Amino acid sequence: MNTTNHSAAHERAFAEQHMHTILARLAGPGAVPRSDQVDAVHAVLQPASRVLVVQATGWGKSAVYWAATHAIRSTGAGPTLVVSPLLALMRDQVSAAERAGLKAATVNSTNIDDWDEVFQQLDADAIDVLLVSPERLGNPRFAARLGALLARVGLIVIDEAHCISDWGFDFRPDYQRLARALLSTPTASVLATTATANERVTHDIGKQLGANTVTFRGTLARTSLTLSVVPGLSPLQRYAWIADALAQLPGSGIIYVLTVAEAERLTAFLRSCGHEVDAYSGQIDADQRLKVEDRLRHNQVKAVVATSALGMGYDKPDLGFCVHVGSPSTPVAYYQQVGRAGRAVAHAEGVLLPSDADERIWDYFATASIPDPQTAAKVLQTLGGDARSLIEIEADTGVRRGRLEALLKILAVEGVVDKDGTAWRATGMPYEHDTAKWTALAQVRQQEADIMRQYAHGQGCLMAYLQTALDDPSPAPCGRCSVCTGHLPFPGLTPSQDKLIAARDFLRGVDVDIEPRKRWPAGVGRKGAIRGFDVGRAVAFADDPGWVTELQALRRGAPGEVPEALLAGALATLGRWAKTWPARPVCVVPLPAPDMTANRVLAEHIARKGRLPLHDVFSWSGGPAPDDTASTPVVAHLESAIRLAPDAELPTGPVLLVASTVRSRWAATVAAALLREQGASQVLVLALHLQP
Repeated sequence: MNTTNHSAAHERAFAEQHMHTILARLAGPGAVPRSDQVDAVHAVLQPASRVLVVQATGWGKSAVYWAATHAIRSTGAGPTLVVSPLLALMRDQVSAAERAGLKAATVNSTNIDDWDEVFQQLDADAIDVLLVSPERLGNPRFAARLGALLARVGLIVIDEAHCISDWGFDFRPDYQRLARALLSTPTASVLATTATANERVTHDIGKQLGANTVTFRGTLARTSLTLSVVPGLSPLQRYAWIADALAQLPGSGIIYVLTVAEAERLTAFLRSCGHEVDAYSGQIDADQRLKVEDRLRHNQVKAVVATSALGMGYDKPDLGFCVHVGSPSTPVAYYQQVGRAGRAVAHAEGVLLPSDADERIWDYFATASIPDPQTAAKVLQTLGGDARSLIEIEADTGVRRGRLEALLKILAVEGVVDKDGTAWRATGMPYEHDTAKWTALAQVRQQEADIMRQYAHGQGCLMAYLQTALDDPSPAPCGRCSVCTGHLPFPGLTPSQDKLIAARDFLRGVDVDIEPRKRWPAGVGRKGAIRGFDVGRAVAFADDPGWVTELQALRRGAPGEVPEALLAGALATLGRWAKTWPARPVCVVPLPAPDMTANRVLAEHIARKGRLPLHDVFSWSGGPAPDDTASTPVVAHLESAIRLAPDAELPTGPVLLVASTVRSRWAATVAAALLREQGASQVLVLALHLQP
């Protein structure tokens, strides 16, 4: 036998032996590895290899890197370093590694007190696997140890590797920055894995890994998953549909929504219908997220209503269904999320309930992930030579928190800014906006949105459609989806009338807070902390499913036409809110605006029904405030446009300031500051519609 062939056969047998060992520990002694799994482990075990595995959820990607780790450690090599983008995913991976017989530990934002012990165990070579989150590179304690750690590791795993690609549906600048640092290690092998990468993303990941990257890619079809699209439902009908469907959907599952507000709202409604459900988003604390994950894992809830924060790698193989209330903006994101279901059960449901409002949300998130050069320049000018907190940068620039955080992370990857504790500072390196790159990315995002639009209209087999969108080499009709069979899951196109009424009544009783602004932006007349309105209330927020028809009428109607139902809703909101007031308002004041007609109609209605005096004391001069993301020009304009009558005499006590619509909150803030300066002890803001 040729010596080279004999050596290769021996190496593959070595890989297969360790793959058998790990699978027996994870899935039982009868588990048999697939040939492509062994091939992937064999490739990883080559010196300084670069390997990319693109395989469907449930294929066994994690078993590949546990088997490779087991093999590498058996030769006396160093531990495996796994980069993982989500805390939920890291917790599952630590548990899986330990089931595979490997000693695992993690370094992340929730266990800082344990870091020294973990590093001591690493120094003693007592850890087989270390899992880190991408944000750790920005932590000085971790960064100081990174060089020594990289000199010792035997394998680097970049899990959910689509996150390092600009073209990936869930691109994360922190993740790309850490990946770049890790890929500079010449001696360790690198394994990147993902279930959600089309050809463009696969090529980009391979390019970042290196020219000699070996790629393993298989079919993305999921035979256990029945996909359905239920079209044409109104927002209210979607709530009723889910309340009906939960009685018949198999097992427990995830209900995905597009926003945090929707997760909280839908959870509260389903609970009111008697369903055991929890909400999950990036805004709940780490301990609560862990509790929710465990409750779902142990079938203590029927469903978790979640944003995309619960997605990649969440390990519940028997998840019975995944329902989307609204479409994700890309087929890759949808495939990744719906792929949580049906990994270890014969049948699972993946249902999409699309909405006309989806595309507005897509546009928001698409633009949030692409830097604007003017905004970048504004942020860098604000930073100057000083370190500034996120709150200070937000106040000075007026850029909304989510967009600002996304921009700062991109600037950090480019080396233009870095983080000093909780503050940001400019490095002095100029920002060079790559117009061609970001324009191309925007075009790709639009193409992906078109694909999801077509998917939502059921233009062909749904599984084959997703396979094609992800560049699967062998797409084929599934014979199971709602397009192939013509069958929709219960309750079909007609949710029950009683659930519709329950949804409407419930949603119209949900109170919406209007958070006050905290600090005046730089460059305006007032300085420092704001003395304005307290936390206010709104009848409806954004595309509120309980008020869709009325909000459309308010937007499209003639000036001063306010739907009766919204006026009644305002009184109901005040009735609930009044239970928390230390003192009842002494008068009603309409918020100043270029056209105050609707505000006056609302103020007159509340004053009449509440038997309160109406004080129409504000006027507006000039045009509307500029449509600017920065707060300074908006507030500067408002300070000159809003006038409080010089002879205005207000009763002593709290003032109720009312508006038909509130968006930036700056007009309400300036008006409230004037009222407080005039002697009002408190300003309470009520709006019919709080816009995002």
